[in-house]
Amino acid sequence: MPAVSRIRGFEKIEAFKGDAFPLPKRKTNASAGYDIATQETMVLPPKKSAIIPTGLKAYMPPREVLMVFARSSLYKTKHLMLTNHVAVIDSDYYDNSDNEGHIMISVLNVSDHDVTIKRGERLFQGIFMSYLVIDDDREVLPKRNGGFGSTGTSDS
Repeated sequence: MPAVSRIRGFEKIEAFKGDAFPLPKRKTNASAGYDIATQETMVLPPKKSAIIPTGLKAYMPPREVLMVFARSSLYKTKHLMLTNHVAVIDSDYYDNSDNEGHIMISVLNVSDHDVTIKRGERLFQGIFMSYLVIDDDREVLPKRNGGFGSTGTSDS
């Protein structure tokens, strides 16, 4: 049987390989997003943020990105929002040296009460997308050197 060519998808990171949880999947044929669940139970105090581990990494070809959005029910049911509104997972984040490409999502509790996030709750959705670059796109690093936020925070 010929080897299956992998183009894009999700895998568990090593630290979560023994944990029983399903990889993200779409719910219907017309769904754009792959539902992503939390992998820890935690209590988030009012007006505080937390980084939620998913136990996942994503692989995709160059010139693609995984955009992670809040599911539409996140604010309505939990009064949570993504701190950066959308998480951008670049193709070279996969298997980086710092954290193996672990997708971690930062959320903010905008309510006035503690919010419990239960392990296995589907709070996010990931959508794979292609992107374009400009003609004069020469001054870029050839490879990522680390994990979460490793491409820097300033213009230099």
